[in-house]
Amino acid sequence: MTRPFRILGIQQVAIGGPDKDRLAHLWGDLFGLERMGNFRSERENVDEDIFAMGIGAARCEVDLMQPLDPAKKPRVDEPPLNHIGLWVDDLPRAVEWLGAQGLRFTPGGIRRGAAGFDICFVHPKGNEAAPNSGEGVLIELVQAPEAVIAAFTALAKA
Repeated sequence: MTRPFRILGIQQVAIGGPDKDRLAHLWGDLFGLERMGNFRSERENVDEDIFAMGIGAARCEVDLMQPLDPAKKPRVDEPPLNHIGLWVDDLPRAVEWLGAQGLRFTPGGIRRGAAGFDICFVHPKGNEAAPNSGEGVLIELVQAPEAVIAAFTALAKA
């Protein structure tokens, strides 16, 4: 099977909880990750702090999230390991090809994500129209910038 795209690596791990300050204490104060920014979205019901570890192509975000309103959906704290983000070298081609293979995506299509990259989410559950899914896991496909693509390409050739 020939794919018109490559998954290059892990871009982020998103962890949810009822109180992101407790998560920030663990990941920032105790583990020593650097806080890079934050993101809030009423539509996605999320208040998120963005931490990072590693450098260059090996840099990975750890996004710590709590719901803005615990009574609304989506609940970014259920499950606590909310989603994993994967670097993709050509997001539009990946979405087109994967959709043709019956992969189900969440509503919203390709859009700008919290870190400023184009993203698209693979739904954790399939349905009749699109039976393939994340098999219980929400997966974020993230358009890799040229520098990340070049770094992963160089690593693959080494």
